[in-house]
Amino acid sequence: MQKKAFSLIELMIVIVIIGLVYTLALSRIKAPKEELQKPSLKTLKSYLRSFSKDHQSVRLLCKDQCDSCMILRDGEKIKDIEGFFDESVEFYRYDFFMGDVALQRESCFDFTLDGDGVSDQVIIVYKEKVYDYTPYFDTVKEYDSLAALKDAKEKLISEVR
Repeated sequence: MQKKAFSLIELMIVIVIIGLVYTLALSRIKAPKEELQKPSLKTLKSYLRSFSKDHQSVRLLCKDQCDSCMILRDGEKIKDIEGFFDESVEFYRYDFFMGDVALQRESCFDFTLDGDGVSDQVIIVYKEKVYDYTPYFDTVKEYDSLAALKDAKEKLISEVR
């Protein structure tokens, strides 16, 4: 004899699955909107990526004392950002032999994300935190000091050897 109706447990399982899919879909949709409102150095890559269209490069440029910044897409200004950070930001590069090397810069802050999602290969120090943008496609890594970053880099190098 064939069953003509669903049992209560089967219906409950379907409702739970639909609820999970709905929750996951909403969390994916809301995350980019929140990032657009609150950029930070930790979310800078994904924030800039949200402005890229058709593999165009996106640049965050802050001049003078970093009191105002702008987002440029392929050289064309598309958005102003006020109060992102102050002029205490520092830029470094990591060199295998020399460690962290300070970079001279012409503007207060200049960071570019190319059309393929690869960012400037820099280390940014701001408000006692260190942000490592050197991995090409990984998320930004955050450290408490330049020494902690250097230890992590040396550990990675020793693992590769």
